[in-house]
Amino acid sequence: MSERRETGSAILAALRSRISDGTYSPGSRLPPQRQLAEDYGVSRDTVQRALRELESEGWIETRRGSGSKVRATLPVHVATQPRVPSGRTGLGPFVRRAFECRIVELDVFTLTSESLDAHIRVQAEAIRTGQIPAPDRIALRLLVPSGTVELPYPRARAPKDRSDAEVKELDRILQARTREIIRRHTSSLRDALRSLRTDGLAPDVEVAVREVPLVPTHKLYLRRGVEGLLGPYEVVERTILTDDGTEIDACDVLGPGSALTGLAHDEGTPDATGSVLLRTWQEWFDSAWLLLAT
Repeated sequence: MSERRETGSAILAALRSRISDGTYSPGSRLPPQRQLAEDYGVSRDTVQRALRELESEGWIETRRGSGSKVRATLPVHVATQPRVPSGRTGLGPFVRRAFECRIVELDVFTLTSESLDAHIRVQAEAIRTGQIPAPDRIALRLLVPSGTVELPYPRARAPKDRSDAEVKELDRILQARTREIIRRHTSSLRDALRSLRTDGLAPDVEVAVREVPLVPTHKLYLRRGVEGLLGPYEVVERTILTDDGTEIDACDVLGPGSALTGLAHDEGTPDATGSVLLRTWQEWFDSAWLLLAT
């Protein structure tokens, strides 16, 4: 069972990454399931489960007899999208701008780091293939909720035909699933960046992950002293598909779908609203990192 979960997570990560970097562009069709199974060396069943998960997250839409198609509006604002709504910005371009600099310093507070993992892997692959030069230094500090904190989401919706004990068991399954997603993506981030140093592609790489006794109501991305992104987690109702194929109706947050507002530092006007907000959020992150995190 554990091998099947790892295989499923690998194809999920690969498909998210290919959608994020534009390999599968908005509105385009994914390859047939048979071809995906051959390309990734997995079973058709594993492909189908991965596609159902991508559909529930809002990446693709599937119609019987027509295959799967990348949604025209993606849950993550990736670099391939032609427009970003006024006042909003995207994580993909944000991460890309960071990796265009010689020094990459990122501070992040998030629930699962799933979106960040996809975009970091796009940049790591670009370094490996020589599309972009390796930065002189890559430093990532990542805050995630502590394993001792009870998460308010996802939570199973309580249908009338289920007992309290059954609902509690569904909540336990959902909580365990979320913890596994956190573990999987923080591990993936570490591997993607540290392997650049191990393989001699980047000279200085530091990835630090700490836990805080807080549940994120928002996601925060900071390029120290340069710019930031801030976005709330909107609570929604959706059906969650577990690894064993169980469907659970739940209240959850869709991090990839949250709107992100840009925070920009104005070098000429340190008291400008953008500069003050960026500095304030950086001070909050530093204090949580030093005083709350373990």
